[in-house]
Amino acid sequence: MANHVSESRHVTAAKRIGKEVAAPNARSVDRDSRFPREALDALREARLLSAFVPKDLGGLGCGMIELSQMCEALGQHCSSTAMVFAMHQIQVASIVRHAGSSGFFRNFLSELVEKQNLIASVTSEAGVGGEMRNSVCAVESQGDRFKLDKDATTISYGAHADELLVTARRSTDAPANDQSLVLVRKADYTLEVNGVWDTLGMRGTCSPPFKLRSTGRMDQVLEAGFADIAAHTMVPFSHVLWANCWLGIATAAVSKARAFVRSAARAKPGTTPPSALRLAEVAGMLQSLRANVHDVAAECEQLMSAPDAGTEVLSSIAFALKMNNVKVSTSTTLADIVQRCLLICGIMGYKNDSKFSIGLYLRDALSAALMVNNDRIYATNASMLLVLKDD
Repeated sequence: MANHVSESRHVTAAKRIGKEVAAPNARSVDRDSRFPREALDALREARLLSAFVPKDLGGLGCGMIELSQMCEALGQHCSSTAMVFAMHQIQVASIVRHAGSSGFFRNFLSELVEKQNLIASVTSEAGVGGEMRNSVCAVESQGDRFKLDKDATTISYGAHADELLVTARRSTDAPANDQSLVLVRKADYTLEVNGVWDTLGMRGTCSPPFKLRSTGRMDQVLEAGFADIAAHTMVPFSHVLWANCWLGIATAAVSKARAFVRSAARAKPGTTPPSALRLAEVAGMLQSLRANVHDVAAECEQLMSAPDAGTEVLSSIAFALKMNNVKVSTSTTLADIVQRCLLICGIMGYKNDSKFSIGLYLRDALSAALMVNNDRIYATNASMLLVLKDD
């Protein structure tokens, strides 16, 4: 299912921000492990943080394809900016698709449009072994209010967020996998830093562990169970938007390798550099990666735009396997592509002060297999394949 949608003005805006704002600051964001504030300010000014909010609430009404194109565009210039943007949109989509009929959340989404607030996700937790679908903490109901404390192993851009979406057990007596998704507001929570974020790559996402202490009103708890939210929205949006961020990294690395080969060809007119063969190979890999990622984004948009919102398909084992496979294959192929680009550029790609440097792309690319560890996904797929019926 090919994506032939023409570029929208919103995607054009994201490309401009990537090139003019994110790119000039990408090195300092990485070197100083700092939040890409310039790029996020520009995204706010362009009103792209409310891209997925429906038009009737003042948003841009973008779908999966446009969001994917924005992530890809930003990923070519600053991986951290692209990932922060993607993670925010995943949270927005979870609210729009599962709480959009609630009076409280409709007002919240209108406020998000006006203020361009940034939403962070709090799904990780000490004591669950990295399993998003289990929680130790619980929503402690206190009349029409709640108390919710969580020991999170990581909260991406948590110190820079305006709101948080938190997973927790539905109540204090609920089992670990009976979870709710809860919005907590800036004025109602505190974050205590419980470690540092000194990583190999994706340094600008600023994702240390935190201890969260929060309160709020019970209408801030989404009515839909988190199991449905995860299956129908959070997982497909995560894997598709992450994949497009990674596609942006791969595109940038191949572009750098192409520039190196052209430079080598100009130095010896009339000859084809030995690295040109390797460039042809990696360009083909990039083309295949792009086609796969774009097709899955288009399929998801079509499903989610259907009258029944594609609920039956989104709930199926086959679809869950497809989403997991997109994540695993994209993250693996990304690292392979970038490493091949490093071989093409040779020592000039290895040097950080070279215009052909590949190091930042490689370090950021290596994070992809760890964002929900691929081994964990393979284990999940193995279990699902045991019960999947043949077509």
